[in-house]
Formats: sequence, structure tokens, C-alpha cells
Amino acid sequence: MEEILRRGLAELGIGADEGRLSSFRRYYEYLMERNSVMNLTAIEGEEEAARLHFLDCCALLALCDFRGKRVIDVGAGAGFPGLPLRIAEPGISLTLLDSLGKRVDFLRAACAELGLEGVETVCARAEEAPAELRESFDIAVSRAVARLNVLCELCLPFVRPGGLFIAMKGPEGGAELEEARRAIAELGGGEAEVRPYGVPGTELRHAAVIIKKTATTPEKYPRRWAKISKKPL
Repeated sequence: MEEILRRGLAELGIGADEGRLSSFRRYYEYLMERNSVMNLTAIEGEEEAARLHFLDCCALLALCDFRGKRVIDVGAGAGFPGLPLRIAEPGISLTLLDSLGKRVDFLRAACAELGLEGVETVCARAEEAPAELRESFDIAVSRAVARLNVLCELCLPFVRPGGLFIAMKGPEGGAELEEARRAIAELGGGEAEVRPYGVPGTELRHAAVIIKKTATTPEKYPRRWAKISKKPL
């Protein structure tokens, strides 16, 4: 695992000292330990986890400057992409948001296991998150499977004007961006682009949809989940 990560991170232009590689190893081992009873991920084995989880997430660091930024991972699940980003870039101030208490317990325990400081865990649905989180982050990231127009309503309200929302997508990211144009404009978003990237050591091509926040999100957003799902923007 360590050699895959060392080479992959170098290919992405990211430093990989022994301390970071050791943290990735501990994260993987704890994830596998808890996965046996919690079903946190379908990806198992060191090589697949190193490439399809850790390097895939860290690829975002080659696309945007995360140094010293306040970041929220919306729908963090088992910690992707937030924890790999935080391990690779220790200057990030990270908040992990997830709606399931057991997953948040795992995230909290994983941070303790890794000795990560400056990481906050919040158990709440994105549309019901504490008001103090609203428009308080430089960057919101999400690896969730929802369509982009839905993710925009859930994530853009967390971003301050001038910040970014980054959605991790597959090759279809461009089509989803076109579908989400109205939602982006309504929610205070401005310039948006699709940035394709490869996962080192694989032939996979993924995309990050990067949306700049240019205006305050209207107070009526986000709506309740029932309304979001019934009538997406």
C-alpha cells in the first residue's frame, strides 16, 4: 500500500512523507476492522483501497488549493473524501457531516485513532444542519451519489461567497453540470467547470465539478428533503 500511495501521490504532485503514509495505513486497517460489522465500504484489499479511495480523493488536491482552508465533507460516509484530504494536507480545518449516528461514531473514532486534530464531526442531514455552519466554509466537497442539482442545494448553502463547492463525479459530470445550471444560479453559484482527472495506477477517468460561490444563498434553501427529492431545482 505504501509504495502505491508514494508513487500515486508523487504523480499528483503531492508530498508523501512517512508520517502521512503511516496514517493512511492506520486508516485502512481501522476501516477494514470496522467494515466487518458496519458495512462502510464495498472496496476491500490494500491495492484497491489505496487507489480507489485514497488516491481518488487526494486527486482533488491537484485541482484546487486546500491549504489553510475550512472544508466541509457533506455526506462523509466512511470519511471520503474528507479524511484522505486531511491526511495529505494537514493544514485543512475539516468538518465531517453525515446523517447516520453510527457512521459519525466511526468517523470520530477514526480521527482519534489517527491522532487528527482540527476535525469536527456533525451528525445531521445536510438540509437540517446547525445554522452556525451556514456559509462558513471555504470549500464544500461531496462524493455522494445524488445528482448534481440535488447536491448543489445540499452543499452550496455551506459555502461562503467566494468559496467553492467540489462534487466528485464520473465521466458524466458534464451532462450533470448542464442539468444543474438553474440550481447553481438560484443558490448563489457562479462560474462552474468540469475538471477531468485520472486515478494514478488505474485507467479510470473521473471528474470534479467545481462551482464558485458568488452570492449569498437565499434563506429558503435548502428546502426539506421531501421537497428537494420531489421537485429538484
